Amino acid sequence: MRRKPRKKPQKLKENRMSYRLISLCIMFLFLTVACGERTTPSSISPKGKAPSVQQAKTKPAEVAEKEPEKKGEPEYSYDPVGKKDPFKPFLQMASVRGSSRNIPLTPLEKYEISQLKLVAIISSPEGNIALIEDSAGKGYFLKKGTGIGKNEGKVTKILKDKVIIEETYQDVFGQTKINEISILLHRLEEGGES
Repeated sequence: MRRKPRKKPQKLKENRMSYRLISLCIMFLFLTVACGERTTPSSISPKGKAPSVQQAKTKPAEVAEKEPEKKGEPEYSYDPVGKKDPFKPFLQMASVRGSSRNIPLTPLEKYEISQLKLVAIISSPEGNIALIEDSAGKGYFLKKGTGIGKNEGKVTKILKDKVIIEETYQDVFGQTKINEISILLHRLEEGGES
């Protein structure tokens, strides 16, 4: 014998639907009530309790008088004395020249030393004089102590076949270093330029 499948009574289905509908209504009411009662953080007391009605009616002057009575954690204040500036870069790329120099740059101080060519050296009783040429072919005379190059170079010696220049710069550790650069004389050979 075969058993017929049991049909769920219609009433049972209706009961389940009504339970679900009632549950949804209760959840909706709970959410609207919970969302509607928002409190601002300033109205919550430090212990987490809601303020009483009498506390809510107090005037600001009374609140100001009561605040010094509170003994909680002291406010933190930052004292930068003796500490490094966190916004100052670790490495400073600055020349020795700095901002103390108010004199405008000469044309020779605008060129890199590698862009200049030693053309001639003139011997005189006061000291040797060198003739330098830039990449455009413009010539300049150099004496001992003349400023040259972008890195505050100074002509220290003018010899028969070369000019010696000393540049001062700061390394990454902030120490002042001296770099000695020699520019050799380009001699003309017979039959053409060198």
